[in-house]
Amino acid sequence: MTYLSPLLGGLMIGAGAGLYLLLNGRIAGISGLAASALGLTGAGISRLGTGFLAGILAGAALAYLALGHVNLTITSSLPLLVVGGLLTGFGTRLGSGCTSGHGVCGLARLSPRSMVATATFMGVAALTVFVTRHLVGGI
Repeated sequence: MTYLSPLLGGLMIGAGAGLYLLLNGRIAGISGLAASALGLTGAGISRLGTGFLAGILAGAALAYLALGHVNLTITSSLPLLVVGGLLTGFGTRLGSGCTSGHGVCGLARLSPRSMVATATFMGVAALTVFVTRHLVGGI
């Protein structure tokens, strides 16, 4: 039953994004909500963004409690992870959204802008994996 957890997770993400849109009239983009929770949008710290991020962390904690310890192995170096994280953050600000805003919510609304953004970041991700695994030799 390895398909059950991803299916349940996808249903929960879709339901959460749909409820957020219905109740708030806004797209549930994690990068925008994180920026508003940290007060980086110029409008001060958002209680809604803070609550949304707290819900994400609580959901992760509940999944951990339900599933038990998950054995993860990180094979990349810390500097590479930091650079990758910074580039991802820069890209989400440059693209005015992330996978949750564009990929989940935008595609569901058939937004042309989100279709282009999602195709772009998926294409860049595939190219990055190809380059790092096959040309550079698995950084």
